[in-house]
Amino acid sequence: MTNPRIHAIIVKHLWTISFLLVPVFLIFSVCSAGQFKVSRVTDGDTITVRDGRVERTIRLVGIDAPEISHKKREPSQLFAQTATKYLAGLVLNKTVEIKEFGQDRYGRTLAWISTEQN
Repeated sequence: MTNPRIHAIIVKHLWTISFLLVPVFLIFSVCSAGQFKVSRVTDGDTITVRDGRVERTIRLVGIDAPEISHKKREPSQLFAQTATKYLAGLVLNKTVEIKEFGQDRYGRTLAWISTEQN
């Protein structure tokens, strides 16, 4: 049987090590998903990309745009159409590089995107 004092010291150090390693795992969990063509802009912070036959919905990290209503008789938030059109002008039908950060509660890929400017 182990000494309770030694056991407490080991547990304390394991907790410390785990708190130090969590940020490291989070940093390395960011992975590049590659290049995709933007096929649709859903609203000011959500796009659909295509790689061949595979389509993915991307929620842009760091952007909180007004929401467009997809229901009849329910108005969209102010400037939702403006935000959607602006994003479409930037990325629609262009190839983007995606850096993933996991998924949200709706199953969308959370990501940063970038385009190559000529």
